[in-house]
Amino acid sequence: MLDLSRLRALHAVSVHGSVSAAAVALGYTPSAVSQSITKLERETRTTLLERRGRGVVLTDAAVRLAETTRELLVMVERAETDLEERRGLPTGRLVVGAFASAARGLMPGVLAALAREHPSLDTRLAEVDPHESVALVAQGVLDLAVTFEWDIEPLPAPDGLERVRIGNDVCDVLVPRGHPLDGPGPLRETDLAHQRWVCQPPGTVCHDWLVRTLRGAGSEPDLAYQVAENHTQVALVAAGLGIALVPRLGRGPLLEGVRAVPLEPTPIRRLFAYWRAGAARRPAIHETVRLLRERWPERSF
Repeated sequence: MLDLSRLRALHAVSVHGSVSAAAVALGYTPSAVSQSITKLERETRTTLLERRGRGVVLTDAAVRLAETTRELLVMVERAETDLEERRGLPTGRLVVGAFASAARGLMPGVLAALAREHPSLDTRLAEVDPHESVALVAQGVLDLAVTFEWDIEPLPAPDGLERVRIGNDVCDVLVPRGHPLDGPGPLRETDLAHQRWVCQPPGTVCHDWLVRTLRGAGSEPDLAYQVAENHTQVALVAAGLGIALVPRLGRGPLLEGVRAVPLEPTPIRRLFAYWRAGAARRPAIHETVRLLRERWPERSF
């Protein structure tokens, strides 16, 4: 009899491409994931992972087993959903993925409420980039994803997923005090030309949005400082090194020497929660979505 938790570990490695990334998604240590797959190799008498450079790759047999595991996990989810629906209470395990500023500015209150009100529900959180989170829900790695889209870059919704809108996250231009753009505002997109920018790294949704917006306004952006953390961006602005476009969610109090100036048209991120249609009947999904929407107006910037 194959162990489901070990199969789940193999499936996570196949989806994420490495043992360490699978461990983050599952909430385990890399050692625990490696041990699970080693035990699965003994159970199946089959080599499942092969070393390649500093990483690992799945063997052909492991790829086929991971595909079968995905089908099995769908069946298990259906059974768990039926049982949870019959009980009428959120139970079992719920893995939620959220992008960084939502994980910091929205999820702590939601997770605390779930833990307090539904002690039988084991909720886990993984920080996941919006480019990846929806696909991970479709693949069964995440049960629910909190993600966002910009108005000029809608987020695709794969077949088999459902979503609901949580709210709008407003963005401001952050400038050092005394900067030529330091005023009551609002600024226009043409005011942002020929500025030195602090922004997200390439490949992120925020970076792509900024580049497309500035080029659309006729300006080639000077992206001098490319860092992932919003708090680091604020620190670089405070040092007078450039300006930044930063959402309010999870931003926290601004450092002394930094001002937030509104921009028109106002940049808005639309936040959504995604889940698989097959899990829509789960009380845990309903309760988490309810709390996300109810607590959105209570978030602190």
